[in-house]
Amino acid sequence: MLNMDFAQRVVIRTAEQPWVASPAAGVERKPLARAEAERGHATSVVRYLPGSAFARHEHPLGEEILVLDGVFSDETGHYPAGTYLRNPPGSGHAPFSKQGCTLLVKLHQFDQRDTATVRVDTNTAEWLPGIGGLQVMPLHEFEHEHVALVKWPANELFQPHRHFGGEEIFVLSGEFCDEHGRYPEGTWLRSPHLSQHHPFVDQETVIWVKTGHLPLD
Repeated sequence: MLNMDFAQRVVIRTAEQPWVASPAAGVERKPLARAEAERGHATSVVRYLPGSAFARHEHPLGEEILVLDGVFSDETGHYPAGTYLRNPPGSGHAPFSKQGCTLLVKLHQFDQRDTATVRVDTNTAEWLPGIGGLQVMPLHEFEHEHVALVKWPANELFQPHRHFGGEEIFVLSGEFCDEHGRYPEGTWLRSPHLSQHHPFVDQETVIWVKTGHLPLD
């Protein structure tokens, strides 16, 4: 088990983590949270080297992907950097990458009733006005769970707030900050139910954010 105590705050600067081989040649991972090897709950940064592929596999409780760079592919299509995908519980595929890619991947974390298949190209989707100077790009929601990209303008200070159902962040560009530290591009943060912070940025910053999805006790 790795980082499976959801009552604990976790911060991982993934740029500093080593790549670990997967069962598929040319596919490497940086595990962030995992229940057990090759099954169950897992959050990872995954890298496909050019020409690599992963054997067909099923997603009993879904798969969530954000393409960070390159082009990710499976039998349903080709997905360039900036694509957000959700494959619902019971789905399966045989992924590959001709030119190589890097992904944020979350496995086995859906509610069984969350059956939507989602494909969002964040390069062309609309930014909506958020609180203060923030811009928000909604990606998915189901009951209490909300997923979005958030763009922070330089020198933005957000109000202190608590996270009902927790919060998970991946810093896509710039540097996200709060009273606990500074988090450069590639940092993954997970904060528990009812945790609180007072975030800000000095430079324009874009983060992927998921809230309301972690255990309440």
